[in-house]
Amino acid sequence: MKDRFGFDWSNTKGAPFWSKPRLGRRMFFRHAASMVGGYFLLPTRPMERIAHAGVTTQSKAKNCIFIMMAGAPSHTDTFDLKADNPFPAAQFNPTSFNGVLFPQGLMPKIANQLDSIVLVRSARAWASAHGLMQNWVQIGRNPASPTSKISPHIGSVVSMELSSKDAILPAFMALNGTPPAGAGYFPVAHAPFLVTAGSPLPNTTHSDGAQRFGQRSDLLLASEGAPGSYADLGSGPAEMEEWKTRSRSLMYNSKVDQIFALNQAERVRYGNSRFGDACLTARNLLRANMGTRFVQITFGSWDHHTNLYPQLTTMATQYDSGLGPLLADLKADGLLDQTFIVSQGEFGRTVGPLNGNGGRDHYGQQAILFAGGGIKGGRAIGKTDDRGAQIVEPEWKRDRPVRPEDTEATIYSALGIDWTTLRRDTPFGRGFEYVPDSANDTYGPIDDLWG
Repeated sequence: MKDRFGFDWSNTKGAPFWSKPRLGRRMFFRHAASMVGGYFLLPTRPMERIAHAGVTTQSKAKNCIFIMMAGAPSHTDTFDLKADNPFPAAQFNPTSFNGVLFPQGLMPKIANQLDSIVLVRSARAWASAHGLMQNWVQIGRNPASPTSKISPHIGSVVSMELSSKDAILPAFMALNGTPPAGAGYFPVAHAPFLVTAGSPLPNTTHSDGAQRFGQRSDLLLASEGAPGSYADLGSGPAEMEEWKTRSRSLMYNSKVDQIFALNQAERVRYGNSRFGDACLTARNLLRANMGTRFVQITFGSWDHHTNLYPQLTTMATQYDSGLGPLLADLKADGLLDQTFIVSQGEFGRTVGPLNGNGGRDHYGQQAILFAGGGIKGGRAIGKTDDRGAQIVEPEWKRDRPVRPEDTEATIYSALGIDWTTLRRDTPFGRGFEYVPDSANDTYGPIDDLWG
């Protein structure tokens, strides 16, 4: 059976499956504009939503951490390890855990947390171009599709559905990288709030001190709220006041400062790297419980066309030193079951022998790491052939390759969001589906993660 892209999803046993104002600007730091500015300056949109009957979400998690492994790691040297690859055996120490082969020597701290992890090995990218697929996996649809230009990031959908106006921090935080997509047609209150992990949050104080800042802020709010000041602007002034109030709540706030001012000893425990700092910041954000629901960490590049194993060792060490303690700390805090973690690249890399430059090139087959959120860990879903080139058994209910749209639906379902939602509030009057083709049930969550 071929889908609308021309892919054959039939399954023949034994055959490769996939083949078939200035003062205001000075007083309120720039980050806040990204967080709430557009929302409070835009007229309220109608929030008509339509969902399909019979949908049951997993609703196991409160938060999501999405790790974008930009550049695409070699799946057969990491999450779908093949023992006959030419890696340094002693260094990688391939070890079987409950029948799941994993490079324990390369990623020992993650290996210690495999009981909370599922490796999905039946994932396959639609294409093997970096920019295209990095965008695709973060908006959950083809960037060339008609609705892609207004499509929000997955994190923006989470923010739209789950954010609270009483929250101090934005619902969608992006650490160490700017996602290729923002809020789309949604209000910019739901855009990613960009932070460089490892440094205190900037612009949270005023050069003239807290007292003078408060006086100026109060004066600004009072003048803008004077009767008749902006009579022709409707609800805009009141909405702008709310924006400024939320912005002000981030300033001179010791609880906010503590999230981003990292303890040096903990930085060392997390690997003393930018990725480790991001993982530590993500932990602090969830511990603080101040409104953040979706955290994206961008870590790359894994684009190893040459000299694969020395570069992979360096990258994997940082990855292991950050993600391993993050999983352990969330588990100790009782937060892991409330936190759905997804880690993936945009695609995989060529399999078997290395290329002439000692590296691996772009390839559609890939594997994805899932953790937390109440999933049944310690196992793999999907089997590939001996080289990791083709899917032999998908091992999930839809009995075909896992696509980015399925991962998107899985994130929504884990957080209790109906992935079949159809919105009728787009600026062009066209319907917007959270997951494409939901009316046809083309894609859906990987419920098998939960057993």
